[in-house]
Amino acid sequence: MREDIRTICYDVGRILQALSGMLFLSLVVPVVWGEFYAVPALLVSGALAYGTGAVMERSCRGAKEPGKLHGMMTAASSWLVVAVFGSLPFLLVAWTQALQPGLGAPPLNDTVAAFQHPLNALFESMSGYTGTGLTMTVHEDDLPRTLQWWRSFTEWVGGVGVIVLTTAILARPGSGSLTLYESEARSEKIHPSIVSTVRSIWWIFLLFTFVAILLLWLVGMPLWDAINHAMTGLSTGGFSVTDQSIATYDSPAIDFALQPVMLLGSIAFPVHYLILKGELRNFYADLQTRWVLLSFAGGAAVLTGFLLANGTYATAFEAFRYGSFQFVSAASCAGFQTAGDLGSTWSAESQLLVSFAMVVGAAAGSTVGGIKIIRAATLAKGTVYRVTSVFYPRSAVRRFRLDDRVLSEEEAAAEFQEAAIISFLWAVFLVLGVFVLLVVLPAGEFTLENVFFEVASAQGNVGLSAGITGPGMPTAAKVLFLFNMWIGRLEIIPVLVLLRGLFRGSTATHETARPPARGLAAGRERPRPGAERARPPRTDARWDGGARRPEPGDGRTRHRLRPRPPGIRGSYRTARVSLHCC
Repeated sequence: MREDIRTICYDVGRILQALSGMLFLSLVVPVVWGEFYAVPALLVSGALAYGTGAVMERSCRGAKEPGKLHGMMTAASSWLVVAVFGSLPFLLVAWTQALQPGLGAPPLNDTVAAFQHPLNALFESMSGYTGTGLTMTVHEDDLPRTLQWWRSFTEWVGGVGVIVLTTAILARPGSGSLTLYESEARSEKIHPSIVSTVRSIWWIFLLFTFVAILLLWLVGMPLWDAINHAMTGLSTGGFSVTDQSIATYDSPAIDFALQPVMLLGSIAFPVHYLILKGELRNFYADLQTRWVLLSFAGGAAVLTGFLLANGTYATAFEAFRYGSFQFVSAASCAGFQTAGDLGSTWSAESQLLVSFAMVVGAAAGSTVGGIKIIRAATLAKGTVYRVTSVFYPRSAVRRFRLDDRVLSEEEAAAEFQEAAIISFLWAVFLVLGVFVLLVVLPAGEFTLENVFFEVASAQGNVGLSAGITGPGMPTAAKVLFLFNMWIGRLEIIPVLVLLRGLFRGSTATHETARPPARGLAAGRERPRPGAERARPPRTDARWDGGARRPEPGDGRTRHRLRPRPPGIRGSYRTARVSLHCC
């Protein structure tokens, strides 16, 4: 147990050192904008993060390589620790303005004063790093530029992942980098080397950010606003520097320019790599990309129809403008708003459709939250496969096709079970969140669809609000949303593994250092000694996907031989694009 803790602490310490780099880099903003009173807050925050990280790393140096268990516990604990240290700039700037120690701090306003409460500062930090976008601010315009930047920067880094950032800067030798990379809800690779992969991801992300800034600036958005909204739009985070989000500009050109930015953030990073290489044929051939494009177009059309039928907007153009933007914002988990308070202006069916988009999300391997569209596709195809199987004879050998992969029955079962478990856990925590929120909110103030919408937004890391989230919400509701955002970003299982380890202790052995197995097969036990003898003999069997076909006239009962499960089909991989990128 002690060795396991040392392994986890070593990696969390390195992640904190990477976070300190973010804080020190952000010192440019208060210097440029003349907010010198914010400089000590960033310096102290960076020093605390670096000092704590350095102590953890040095005291645990020589720890063993992380296995799959360590990777999951490191991912869950590091996101929580990073959110805590990321809250320090909010907290320290607020108290600096309150105390006014002669550094030229402006008078404290209600928006900044909310961050004097540590829970509000932690909420804002967690919302930023998880790319959620729910906020404790009252008027974003009243925030100092330093905090506006810090909110956007946390979403920009969190969209790709703090572990991905750490791997790019502080590459760990051996298999440890791959284990940590996969623990952060992704396993797609652009290059054979995981360090080369994450560095390519960051270069692609940086390039697209500059393109998005230029696009938004050209359609009329002020440069500072364009910088922040490009960062939070591409990372599908949704923080804004204006009071009414994108509705502040009341510009159809800006609305339509932001939609392709959010769409880019909804597509897997290896597909970005294909786009830059000019392989547009492979771009559309990817299953997830096709489903993202079709679902975005279809959902926007249906939502436009709902808004027209209910008379929410006077013209078809207005219904399409607001409907398409809000659906793309919800499905991409960006959380930008142009339609104001949806809870009071949109019908129940419109809110539920947007809620469904938030739950499903977009492509795995992108910056979005939600269940992910590849799991929705696997569940849909797997359900049809299981239902139609009763119409085939037992001797039939069937194949499950997922994109261009043809899976055996064993592989198909692993994929389907994996998608079903993640979706089930997601639904369980969603329902629990709705129940808790209904209990803690004042009776009769919000409808059930408002509550469902808000919890789905928090757990899906979206940020759209029905009017519930704010600094005045009950403390229990803030804690609930903190938990929802945390588990939503890491897809639940790493958090459950961490909690189990904290309460029951780790049972990790040296076997955890083995290369992880794929899919649900990873959790299956190996056959006990002698178990192979219980299987039917193989001498007269023809093998095809694990099915034993007796010879004609054999007269024996047909058996299903189950060979050792095929190796891992990563829980978070995209369907095929990595094959084209390596």
